[in-house]
Amino acid sequence: MSLRGTTFLESVLQTLKRAIELGGYPQEVYEILSRPQRIITVNIPVKMDNGKIQVFTGYRVQHNNALGPYKGGIRFHPEVTLEEDIALATVMTFKNALNGLPYGGGKGAVAVDPKKLSKRELEELSRGYARALAPFIGPETDIPAPDVGTDPQIMAWMVDEYSKIAGRNVPGVFTAKPVVLWGNPVREYSTGFGVAVWAREAAKKLWGGIEGKTVAIQGFGNVGYWGAYWLEKMGAKVVAVTDSKGGIYNPNGLKLADVKAVKDKTGTVMNYDSPGTRKITNDEVLELPVDILVPAALENVIHKGNANNIKAKLIVEGANGPTTADAEKVLHSKGVWILPDLAANAGGVVMSYLEWVENLQWYFWDEEETRNKLERILLDTFNRVMIRWSKLGMDKVTIREAAYVEAVDRIYNAMKVRGWI
Repeated sequence: MSLRGTTFLESVLQTLKRAIELGGYPQEVYEILSRPQRIITVNIPVKMDNGKIQVFTGYRVQHNNALGPYKGGIRFHPEVTLEEDIALATVMTFKNALNGLPYGGGKGAVAVDPKKLSKRELEELSRGYARALAPFIGPETDIPAPDVGTDPQIMAWMVDEYSKIAGRNVPGVFTAKPVVLWGNPVREYSTGFGVAVWAREAAKKLWGGIEGKTVAIQGFGNVGYWGAYWLEKMGAKVVAVTDSKGGIYNPNGLKLADVKAVKDKTGTVMNYDSPGTRKITNDEVLELPVDILVPAALENVIHKGNANNIKAKLIVEGANGPTTADAEKVLHSKGVWILPDLAANAGGVVMSYLEWVENLQWYFWDEEETRNKLERILLDTFNRVMIRWSKLGMDKVTIREAAYVEAVDRIYNAMKVRGWI
């Protein structure tokens, strides 16, 4: 960890402490928000295809519910830890508060590589996780959604399992479900769409517009691909993308539809070949000479070991926690704008909120109306963060710190009127 410095959780707590100081809030606010209200650990036995039982360990961290039910994703990944889950749940509290949602923060995880499971094994694990957590979740209690390694199919299995336990259909307990099962088509691309909207609005302030600006994206999963798709539609030029195996770079721009086709067919963008395109690593993509960098994979990829090599003027965090606190200090001193995760990648949770509202009332909007509602919320958050940043002093604080102050202000006032502090 010598190069990467602070852990993700340490970075989150440092930023929280700084926000409380900047906002002039009582120390009790830190005491409450620096630790989760509840941590649930579950062990899920699954009968594997070879006939043997394997036990998987899972978590659900419920951080703070001052503003409403806990809300946050479920991650299936072999390297998940409880500390990481606490950090992610904590960020969700601030992300939900910042975006004006009636939610607190939660996060779930299972230590597993879903790619190594058969479909039957994955379904049994998903249903087992939902059963284990059933007493602790619900439409008015805690509403999970997908994260790394999970998807709408897994949400469908989970909502079905929960509904069986409840004895009735309960669509609002999980979000980002398949469209046929009370989902919304906008949810598939909502996080990437949010990344693009934030990038577009920041580009207007930095350069007068996003048209023609070059973009490099680390991570070509759901967030990275849809971020690239909408950025291209908005007029930017995507010149580099990577996935877990590596990536490609063409300074003249990539044909995204062709890159996506190669990725879908072969499993990696590395097999894309065209004149002027060369292969790059996941480290190299961060240091390319581009205007906009979108880290859309895992956390802590931008750290003090590579911060000085980053050339982008605008970093848009598609992933959760891709920038360490010490790297951010370096980049801010160089005048780089970092649009933080709790703002820039919030399109997914905002859309989950809209889906949840649909589910509660059994009434559904069409795709265009839904996307317009989503964009209005994102633009409102962007404008509030920029106003807060300007008031606090753009040279003195980072955009992340301004966003945290904006979020903490809402949580603090909710806890105060509840009588918690």
